[in-house]
Amino acid sequence: MTQLNTAEVTLEREGDQVFITLSNPGKLNALTVSMWGQLQAHMKTVSQDMDVRAVIIRGADRQFAAGADVSEFQYVRTDLDSVMHYHTKVLAPALQEIANCPHPVIAQIEGVCVGEGLEIAVQCDLRIAGQSARFGAPTNKLGLPMAPEEIRTLLSLAGPAVTRELLLEGRVFSAAEAKEKGLLTRIVDDGEVAEEVARAAARICDGGPLAARLNKQMINRLLKSDAPLSIGEMHDFFRYAETKDHQEGVRAFLAGESPTFTGD
Repeated sequence: MTQLNTAEVTLEREGDQVFITLSNPGKLNALTVSMWGQLQAHMKTVSQDMDVRAVIIRGADRQFAAGADVSEFQYVRTDLDSVMHYHTKVLAPALQEIANCPHPVIAQIEGVCVGEGLEIAVQCDLRIAGQSARFGAPTNKLGLPMAPEEIRTLLSLAGPAVTRELLLEGRVFSAAEAKEKGLLTRIVDDGEVAEEVARAAARICDGGPLAARLNKQMINRLLKSDAPLSIGEMHDFFRYAETKDHQEGVRAFLAGESPTFTGD
């Protein structure tokens, strides 16, 4: 009897929050080609929905993701052309959709977060992990390097010294060490990861969604280029002064009330 492939990435909407769940039962949510495609599609859908205020990426069964599903290598990563296709046409578009998402994205990390799982996590804006979570990029154990664009984000987050250590040693390490290396936002007890992520998402959703989007946009712009902002970029940014959200925030503060933001 043929076993059905149950690997999938699901999307659930709860109010103004979206939960994207990686699932590959029995394989610690190792990522398949199909899962990458689903992740890209879900992130694209979420990015186009301006009613969303926070996105949470998590793994099923209290595991984040254990890298790539190596059982597919013999079919999808066999030679120069197929490897280049995999990294440039399968992984890169999905990771870019996470990076380009206008809404804040939180990685809810439990269990293992290595290889391609780590690559997903570092694209997120916040990374909240349980104390027993494990991290690393042991691609050298498979005799392969991390792809250039995937290295780029790791470099921008953790710097060259940490990136060299992760990729050259291929060591798997603790959440405490990941935090020390700058890979994590914070660590909580294993049983409190979902609750802490919920609290972080609530704080984000309580703030102005337009402000969050502008902050993300400007952070990404400043990271990509040292060039001075153009007059057009300055105008686009400071145009928030005329928005309803800004006016509501000031009004509510002066009135001693909680603001009601609409994203306008």
